Amino acid sequence: MNDARQGGGFIIFGTFLLGLILTQIPLPDFLVWSRPEWVALVLIYWVMVVPHRVGLASAFAIGILLDLVRGSVLGLNALSLTIIAFLVLLLYKRLRMFPLWQQSMMVLVLVGINQLLFYWMQGITGTAVAGLMFLLPSVISALIWPWIYVMLHGIRRTFRIE
Repeated sequence: MNDARQGGGFIIFGTFLLGLILTQIPLPDFLVWSRPEWVALVLIYWVMVVPHRVGLASAFAIGILLDLVRGSVLGLNALSLTIIAFLVLLLYKRLRMFPLWQQSMMVLVLVGINQLLFYWMQGITGTAVAGLMFLLPSVISALIWPWIYVMLHGIRRTFRIE
């Protein structure tokens, strides 16, 4: 059991790294706004299932990495992901009990909050975009949540991450 706990950290970090890579994959111009929030989805999953291992400090660190990878103002993603992790920590016992479609609705709300915070902070720094297209990633993220959940759950069970 101790081996699974030690190795699990690398697997969790690997899933975050994969999320960071998927965030940077180039998309055609018409699909740019439909990119799911991969890092936020991975964060929501791990905070929900292993809150004693992935929490606010992890969210902040991954947010700083995401800021560096995206080239955005340092701290924008860190703050928004930390707030999302805080909300998931408040609700993780309920989220575990929800069926996948209800979890998807919660993911819609959580990623929507993430997008709103990020959009608001971009407005303060002067780099915001006009319109409501910035909320489209939350819809796409909610639609793919069941598949993300199943894949990450399979990884968790395979490597016995507790």
